[in-house]
Amino acid sequence: MTSPNPRLAALSVGTAASIHEAMAAIDRGARQIALVTDADDRLVGTVTDGDIRRALLRGVALDAPVTEVMHIEFAAARVDSGPSAARQMMLARKLHQLPIIDAEGRLVDLLHVDDLTGLTRRETRVILMAGGLGTRLRPLTETVPKPMLPIGGRPILEKIIGTFVDQGFYRFTIALNYKGEMIRDHFGDGAAFGAEIEYVHETQRMGTAGALSLLPVRPDAPCIVMNGDLLTSLQFDTVLRFHAETGAMATMCAREYSVQVPYGVVEVVDETRLRGIVEKPTYTHFVNAGIYVLSPEALDNVVPGTWLDMPTLFERVIAQGLTASVFPLQEYWIDIGRMEDLERARVDFETGGEP
Repeated sequence: MTSPNPRLAALSVGTAASIHEAMAAIDRGARQIALVTDADDRLVGTVTDGDIRRALLRGVALDAPVTEVMHIEFAAARVDSGPSAARQMMLARKLHQLPIIDAEGRLVDLLHVDDLTGLTRRETRVILMAGGLGTRLRPLTETVPKPMLPIGGRPILEKIIGTFVDQGFYRFTIALNYKGEMIRDHFGDGAAFGAEIEYVHETQRMGTAGALSLLPVRPDAPCIVMNGDLLTSLQFDTVLRFHAETGAMATMCAREYSVQVPYGVVEVVDETRLRGIVEKPTYTHFVNAGIYVLSPEALDNVVPGTWLDMPTLFERVIAQGLTASVFPLQEYWIDIGRMEDLERARVDFETGGEP
C-alpha cells in the first residue's frame, strides 16, 4: 500500500528499498528524512540524511537495504493526541521531524520544524489569571490549584496555553496566588510548551482584574486577558480584529445563557390589571465569558495594590465615555468552576467533542 497523501508518499519507502532509494526519498520530500513503512503503511523505521552519510563513512554500500541504517526506535506522536501535544513533544525533545501515526501505527503525517516556525507569530501578550482558590472544587483543590486539575491527562492551564500556541501566540504572563509554585514549577519559562512565560504573584486577593497592576511593563498594544479555568475553541485573532474594528478600549466575550422560570409568569398592567400569563418562559441573556481584550489605556483604570474585578474595570471605561464592546461567543466554551463542569469537560474530551 502507499499513502494517499502525495507528500507522505514522496518521502516514504518500503522495507525492501535500498539506501539509494531512501536517499532519493529524502531529496523528493525535502524534509531531511525518509519514512520506512511496511505493506500495511505501518511506520517501522526512519532514516535521515545524517544516518546515510554516517553509514557511507562506515563503508556501507548504497545498494544495501535501508533496514541496515534505519532507526527502529523512533519518536512518533499519535494523531488522536492532537497537534498541540505533537508540537510540545518536538520542542521538549528538540526534534526536527516528528511522524504522526494512528492507533495501528500507520503513517498519517509528518510534522517538521518548518511547520512550527512557519506558523504566524502573534506578538499579542496573553495574560492568564490563575490565582483562584477553586473553593467549589474542593476537596480536589486542597492539594492542587484549579488550573492544574487534569483533563485527558493534561492540566487545564496546559490545554489553554496549547490552544494559544497552536494559533501562533507565544508571549504569556500568568498571574499566580494560591499554590502558584506548582504552576511555576510545571511550566517554567515556557520553552517546553512553545511559549515564553513570565509570572506575577499576588500577595493578597486582588480580584479578576487587580493583578493587571502587577505587570512589570504596560503592554503597548491590545492584550488578551483570560481566566485560567476555562476552555474554548475560539480563534482569538477574531476577537482582536473585532476589538480593532469596533474602536473599543475594552472588549468582553459573552455567552448566551438561558434561564427557564418554572412557573407561570404573571403580566400586570396599570398596577393591578392582569394582561396575561406566560407559562414557564425561557429568558436568554448574555453573560461574561471570562475572555477580554484590553487596550493599553484601559489599564490606567487599574490602581496598584487594590482589589478590582473585571466588571468594575469595564464600568470605569464606560464612565469615561470610551467604547466597551461585547463579542458574542458561539464556539465551544466551558467554565470549570464546579465539579459537574469538570466532569463534563472530561466527558467532552473522552467523546471527541471538545476540548
